[in-house]
Amino acid sequence: MVILMISMPALVLASTTVDTAQIVGLVCIVAGVFTFVEYNSSSPSLIEFRDAPPFNRVRFAGLAATLFALTIIAKGTYDPTNLTSLFQLIGGNLADAMDFPYSPVRLVVLMLPAEADAVLINNVRIAAGLSYLVSLVSLAVFIIALRLKNWPNQRGGFNVWTNLPTFDPTAGGDVVERLERDGQVNIILGFLLPFLIPALVKLASDVFNPIQLQDSHTLIWTMTAWAFVPASLIMRGIAMLRVAQMIALQRERAYLSAQDEDGVLA
Repeated sequence: MVILMISMPALVLASTTVDTAQIVGLVCIVAGVFTFVEYNSSSPSLIEFRDAPPFNRVRFAGLAATLFALTIIAKGTYDPTNLTSLFQLIGGNLADAMDFPYSPVRLVVLMLPAEADAVLINNVRIAAGLSYLVSLVSLAVFIIALRLKNWPNQRGGFNVWTNLPTFDPTAGGDVVERLERDGQVNIILGFLLPFLIPALVKLASDVFNPIQLQDSHTLIWTMTAWAFVPASLIMRGIAMLRVAQMIALQRERAYLSAQDEDGVLA
């Protein structure tokens, strides 16, 4: 599924060049092997919350939905169909609703060079509005699952080592405080990045060559990353705060149980 998701734009768009197809093929192989090894080994290294669904499932579904929608819209520029027209209409309406002063979508449009034509500006607006909405929906789905399914404790236990392989509980300091701090930092970064990234790109374009969003593949992956990374950080922050809350509650239960045992022995 990871390989199919990454290769989707290259398989659907007729404008895919040989060099692009080769790069996509290499990335697909690396991503597929990495995901297979991570989910079939007893000692994970990078993927977090692999044994705590639906965290990664929601992130994957949001990423795949964004890529699919933007790919269909890009295909409609040279091979219009009823499906591409529907996605372009939905994306256009979303862009109109979300393109207001100081909004992330407006900032993405403003990062374009002054000589950008109207077609490129409209394509960027539609891609930004649609990808940002999908990221917000993914975040809402995860929050609902967290509340309704008592995530991540719905299976009766939570292994910190397998689900947070990059977090070292023995690094020093209280585990709960560190988890809460990391979770808050992730949420703050996730909230600010949709606003900061366009500003940083605009500043960097004065020194380096600006991103060429005229290419369909560049537009799809840039807008997907712009919307997915902040939403993923917010989800990670919420998850870490939830884990910290679980550990604090477990400590409190253990403390109360120890007090009850002392009272009985006395």
